[in-house]
Amino acid sequence: MTVSRKKSHFSLWNMFLAVFFVAIIAIAVTFGTVMRDMKHIAISEDKTVDIPEGAGAGIVAEILNDNGIIKYPTVFKLSSKIGGYDGSYKPGLVTIHKDMSYKDILNALVVSERNAVKVVIPEGYTIKQIASTLDEAGICSQAEFFSALDPSLYDYRFLKDIPDRENRLEGYLFPATYEFMPNSSAQTVVDTMLKSFDEVYTDEYYERTKAVNMTVDEVVTMASIIERETNSKGERAKVAGVFYNRLNSDMKLESCATVQYILGENKPVLSVSDTQIDSPYNTYKNYGLPIGPIASPGADCIKAALYPEKTDAFYFVLGDDGKHIFSKTYEEHLDAMNK
Repeated sequence: MTVSRKKSHFSLWNMFLAVFFVAIIAIAVTFGTVMRDMKHIAISEDKTVDIPEGAGAGIVAEILNDNGIIKYPTVFKLSSKIGGYDGSYKPGLVTIHKDMSYKDILNALVVSERNAVKVVIPEGYTIKQIASTLDEAGICSQAEFFSALDPSLYDYRFLKDIPDRENRLEGYLFPATYEFMPNSSAQTVVDTMLKSFDEVYTDEYYERTKAVNMTVDEVVTMASIIERETNSKGERAKVAGVFYNRLNSDMKLESCATVQYILGENKPVLSVSDTQIDSPYNTYKNYGLPIGPIASPGADCIKAALYPEKTDAFYFVLGDDGKHIFSKTYEEHLDAMNK
């Protein structure tokens, strides 16, 4: 009986030692992994993050973690507290380089001058115009920008059913005023613009899209035509109403803006040969909407495309006063054109 107890105690002791050594090894491995991340973050390219006004260590750690920059938010917060960085974070854009340590990141976050570049993307700009603007501002080259326009690189609801066509993100790079760091990652720039669109296209808009029996892509396409057809905020919903009247009456849209998109210039007066160009964007030659958006519409035009004004007009022409004259019949339209 005594021998049996000794064996039992020996077995428990061995088990305890085994568990103890496994725990020590696990702690050592975890500690080593944490230390490696603290000394050298594991990102393949530089990333730019936007730090909001008044953000504390917790919010900053969450932003960095969400962007895949740091792996251990709790450790980052502890480093901030121990290092005396809490309460010193500056708002705005900061670029995190791939060779930084947690301490390097903390130092970058408390620097007030970050040399961010402010760039304005106007409503109605095309992808080509956006690329040129970013290049001229020194944010990213046109080549890098175009290489980042693959929808599969981004995870947004509105990108799921975009048809296969050239410039598939045309219309979705939301026009706004942005701040980017010089030589930013083109993918970060594109993602920032797509995120802005995502914030504008609300759940209400998705429900409305279903209610009018359209796809998001069709709504954005209509919104982009409205954007290029009128600069008047008060006319946008009525212009939308005219275009929907034409669609619902099996008439061609005959939008000059769609032909100008094909030509790559805002030609004031289209020739007959211009309107006969063989292109899926040509609404003089084809019925229905073009194959995709022709520009980046602003929030007002997206809303107009979803909530068009009810009108009996089928035509409109720009008057001398800069406002459009709307007509119900073609005869009225010709008279308005002559005037």
